[in-house]
Amino acid sequence: MTTHQPHLQTHKLPPLENGDRLTRAEFERRYQAMPHLKKAELIEGVVYMAAALRFRSHGQPHGNLIIWLGNYKVATPGIELADNATVRLDRDNDPQPDVALFLSPTLGGQVQISEDDYIEGAPELIAEVAASSASYDLGDKKKVYRRNGVREYIVWQMFENKLDWFVLQDDEYIELAPDADGMIRSRQFPGLWLAVEALLAGDLVQVLAVLQQGLASPEHETFVEQLSQRNKG
Repeated sequence: MTTHQPHLQTHKLPPLENGDRLTRAEFERRYQAMPHLKKAELIEGVVYMAAALRFRSHGQPHGNLIIWLGNYKVATPGIELADNATVRLDRDNDPQPDVALFLSPTLGGQVQISEDDYIEGAPELIAEVAASSASYDLGDKKKVYRRNGVREYIVWQMFENKLDWFVLQDDEYIELAPDADGMIRSRQFPGLWLAVEALLAGDLVQVLAVLQQGLASPEHETFVEQLSQRNKG
C-alpha cells in the first residue's frame, strides 16, 4: 500500500530588483532576506540598488566625508554619526544615505532608534556622494529629504567635482555659498566648518585645520555646553 504525503510548498521571497514598486514593509522584508546585498533604497515607493562602487568616484570621497564629520562627532558629545544606515522616513521611503549626522534622541534630536535598530525620522544632516548632477540624489531623494525635514543636505557631485550644501528654510531648500574665506558653516551644527575647495582637492589636512577652527569657536563651545546641560537634565 502506497502512502501519499501531502505536497509541501515553501514560499520563497522574490529578490529586490531595480525599479520594483513596494511598500516599505515588503522592501525591508526582501532586503533582510538578501544579506549579501549591501545597499538598496526605497525612494517614493521605488527600489534603487547601487551598482558596484568604485574607489575614486565613491569610496574615497565617502571616506573623506566620514573623516571630516567623524572629527566633529568626537569633539561634540551628544552627536551621532551613521555610515550607510537605512533611515525610515515615511511609508514610501527607506533611504540609505552615505552619511547621516544627528543629535542623540536623548538630547532632543529629530530621530528615534527603533526596537529593531533602525533610524526613524529625519537626521539633522545627510551627505551623499552622487555620480553627477543628474543623479536621483538631486531629484526625488532631495524632495523626500526636504519634505521629511532633513535640516541640511550635502551632495558631492563627482562628475563635476562640485559640492552643494542645502539648508531647510521655510520648508524649502536654499543653497549655502562659501564665504569670502571659501568656507561653509553649518547652521544646524555650530562649529561644523568646511573648506570646500580643500575637500574637492583631497586636501584633508586643510579640511581638518579649518574644522579645528570651527571647533575652537565660541559658538561651538556654547553648543557643547548646551548639550551638556540637556544631558544633565
